[in-house]
Amino acid sequence: MRDYAKELPEHREKFIGENDLFLEIFHGNCGSQKAGRPPLLFVHGAFTGSWMWSKYIPHFMAAGWDSSCINLRGHYKSRSVDFTQVEFEDYLEDIREAIAEVVDESGSPPVVIGFSMGGILSQKMAESVEIAGLVLIDSSICRQVHDAVPYQGRAPRAPGLVVPAPARDEQFSADETFEDLAFQRKYLSMESGKAFGAFSFHFGAQGISVDGRRITCPSLVISAVGDEDDDRRGRAAARHIGGEYLGLAGTTHTGLLVGQRYHEAVRRILDWLARFL
Repeated sequence: MRDYAKELPEHREKFIGENDLFLEIFHGNCGSQKAGRPPLLFVHGAFTGSWMWSKYIPHFMAAGWDSSCINLRGHYKSRSVDFTQVEFEDYLEDIREAIAEVVDESGSPPVVIGFSMGGILSQKMAESVEIAGLVLIDSSICRQVHDAVPYQGRAPRAPGLVVPAPARDEQFSADETFEDLAFQRKYLSMESGKAFGAFSFHFGAQGISVDGRRITCPSLVISAVGDEDDDRRGRAAARHIGGEYLGLAGTTHTGLLVGQRYHEAVRRILDWLARFL
């Protein structure tokens, strides 16, 4: 199995805050100090960690972007915690802490790039914290978007105190090879049931309310599109925060980050980031 996390370019690592959040810091290869170019902060989804960005990071470094990848409490190399006690608001605090660290190091607020659970966390955080921009990659949706385009025909399952890691025992997906899935299986871990119970409609959540009017930074929404509802939901999410939209038909949720077509999302993000140059 190819382990992309072990192929990352040279970078700095540090632990921040009282929960020893593991932060990986990558410096752009050229021009990252040009006036107006903000740093990037990558926020992973449930069950994962900064390793999930392993295919993305070299592209942003090559394009000259300084990038940091945070690990929420209890994830990847962050200090272990009691997941039965972790709530959605705790993860919000972790992201605020990471943003403060990035601002401390760079002198400017970052563009926050959030995937899945990291996307709904980043939206909620953007209501009250200054950031330069917001990119959502197949983000978990807020209550308002679910009201507009609800999930159909799925019986909610109540989460336990801890949600076990997905098995990912399939041989391949629409855009992931066996090797892509094996990479994920190596690192996937458990998740907080309380956090899931707050935002996941598949687990019977009421959902997280996001006031799109309070998100005033430029934004981009990228969605994996398997059917018409996926596309409608992605467009509704972009409208809700006043952002641009890209739907990628035939891609999957995790495939957007580690699959065979991940570079399509990377290319769109890099094009969108050109506004800051």
